[in-house]
Amino acid sequence: MAEQLAPDRVRLGGLTRRERPLGELRPTVRFAIVAALTALCVAFSVWATTPWRSELSEAIGPVMAWAIPVVLAYIPGFLIGFLTFTLLTVPYRTPKLEPAAGPWPSGEWPAVTVIVAAWNEEAGIEATLEAVAAQTYAGPLEVVLADNNSTDRTAERALEVAERRGLHYRRVFEAQPGKHRALNGALATVDTPLVVTVDADTLLHRDALRFLVARVTNRPQDQHVCACAGALVVLNAASNLLCRMQGWDFRLGINGVKLMQGAYNSALVAQGAFSAYWTDDLRAAGGWPDAIGEDIVLTWTLMASRGIVQYEPCALAFTVAPQEVGHFMRQRSRWARGMFETLRTVPPMRQPRVLAKFVAGMDYLVPFLDIGYVFFWLPGFVLFLFGYPLLVSWVSMLVIPMAVLVYGVLRRWQERHVFRRFDVHPKRDIRGFWGYLFAYRALTATASMRGYAQYLTGAARNWR
Repeated sequence: MAEQLAPDRVRLGGLTRRERPLGELRPTVRFAIVAALTALCVAFSVWATTPWRSELSEAIGPVMAWAIPVVLAYIPGFLIGFLTFTLLTVPYRTPKLEPAAGPWPSGEWPAVTVIVAAWNEEAGIEATLEAVAAQTYAGPLEVVLADNNSTDRTAERALEVAERRGLHYRRVFEAQPGKHRALNGALATVDTPLVVTVDADTLLHRDALRFLVARVTNRPQDQHVCACAGALVVLNAASNLLCRMQGWDFRLGINGVKLMQGAYNSALVAQGAFSAYWTDDLRAAGGWPDAIGEDIVLTWTLMASRGIVQYEPCALAFTVAPQEVGHFMRQRSRWARGMFETLRTVPPMRQPRVLAKFVAGMDYLVPFLDIGYVFFWLPGFVLFLFGYPLLVSWVSMLVIPMAVLVYGVLRRWQERHVFRRFDVHPKRDIRGFWGYLFAYRALTATASMRGYAQYLTGAARNWR
């Protein structure tokens, strides 16, 4: 694919030296500082847990005496420490909300095609297109409904909104099931330099598109930004306890991790729910692949061949979260399976940049977190309550206050830089937060284990 690159988009990899960004550290310098601090924390935890390992060795043998602390203390401590130190060293700078230079008229914003993938979305498609029509984006805007064989009134209702709001609108019908097929069918008809994908159950804040395009058209340290992920928050967070917990997960977990990844120009998922891409880059990558996690595989493919992927926390969108446990578990199983597909299809070592290799490689640790939680943390905590603290120690328990600390930092950061800016006021939800902190992980880890098993056994894929 490298031979398809334009002269000004030659792939730069390894430790290529670039100019220092204004007012902040180079990503490589930040990484060195964060990695050193994280290594010190992990080394301290290894030293401090020597008595615990000795007790485990006497009870269950030397192998498990190391395996259990690794999955319960050292890996979680490494990931939380790396996340915390990164966030503490990253100043957020609002993108310049003015037209960037490019192959479009000077002083004007580039034309954008918004692709809305839909399958039987008559209940929500009107609100989604209304939100697109209300955007403050000043450039030319076209909306394409990528209709994946809907059998309800999705198409009719979408057309009604488009005519009422004066949208430049068209519909591309795809009879074969599969979101990637619908997206690729729409992509084949695009003639604008930028593509933005929006899920049919996602509502954009009125300024979301402006911030997203401003970020994807910039060139940090003269590097080509091939895609940019928007920030998702849960629209129906008040529906029930499950949705409340998901609300906190999106706000603090998912967006927090994306903020960390974006600090190294390596946001690992430009999610289909709301992201921007250069049309030429999408086509050079072959469009969306036939995969459960089509957006993950696409993102890693873009990073491996074209440039960097960023995250814009002020490109705010509201998405509908699953309200039923069964639906939620299927969704998270698909996400876990999609991660495995990506690690196989585009392994981290294929990334041309050292920082991208490292950030992508961190996904190798995620299954160990799930295994440790399901097979050691849960039974160990039960034993701890009954007076048998063999499988857990004070160091593994420190993960809880560390998580509360980093969540507090993220919450204040998001309120200061995002919610106050847009006059968005999420409700205080202490019950949902404690549920997220203590119960939510049991659901996600169990669902992920199911997804790993489906991948390893080659079970039939199900997108619904």
